[in-house]
Amino acid sequence: MSWGYVRAFAEFSVPYLKNTKEEFMKKNTVLKIVNPILGVLLVNQILMGLMHTMLPRKAFEVFHEGGGIIFAILAILHVILNWNWIKANFLRNEPKIKT
Repeated sequence: MSWGYVRAFAEFSVPYLKNTKEEFMKKNTVLKIVNPILGVLLVNQILMGLMHTMLPRKAFEVFHEGGGIIFAILAILHVILNWNWIKANFLRNEPKIKT
C-alpha cells in the first residue's frame, strides 16, 4: 500500500510542526483535547449504529452523520499531529539485507 498521498498531505498541511520542545508541547496539548473527543465520538458512532432502529430518524441523522463528520475531521487532525511518529514507525526505509 502506498502512503505517498498521506505523506504529501501531511507535509503540505503541517510545515510548521517542528520537533522543538515548544512545538512538541503545543502538539501534546492539542492531542490531549482531540484524543478524548475522538474516543467519545467513536463510542457514539458504535452506539448509534447499533441503536439506529430505536431512534427517531432525525436524532439518528444528527448524532450518527454529524458525529461521523466531526470524527473524520478530528481523525485527520490526529494523523497530522502524529505524523512524525507515523513516519518513524511505518514509513522508514528498511535496510536491505544482502544475501
